[in-house]
Amino acid sequence: MPTDLTVILQDRPGELARLGEIAGAAGVNIEGLAAFTGEGRGIVHVLIDDGALAAARTALQQAHLGVADEREVLVVDVADRPGSLGELARTLAEANVNVDLAYTTFGGVRIVIATDDLLSARAALA
Repeated sequence: MPTDLTVILQDRPGELARLGEIAGAAGVNIEGLAAFTGEGRGIVHVLIDDGALAAARTALQQAHLGVADEREVLVVDVADRPGSLGELARTLAEANVNVDLAYTTFGGVRIVIATDDLLSARAALA
């Protein structure tokens, strides 16, 4: 299953580049990303395929980059048209699934969804 890693960086030039370089050197492909800054820190969500998770953990740990959270997520194909996000989110809401993180992937029209109720989310979107 795809995994979202929450990586904590310093809020300064070059940190995101360093994250990308560390992942690349370890042979880890970052499949999606969302990045934010605040209070002197960068909070970066990176989507890692399950097959690369161990390598990603090791590389980040060796580089002394903090991983604040690791969680299984859904990656959902969506149509590239107006209203797709609303339809997807409404389906989840009607199944009483609260989305607490969403971002898009690279190379396609897919949305990454994190929730504390993956079972219900999967069932609602099946």
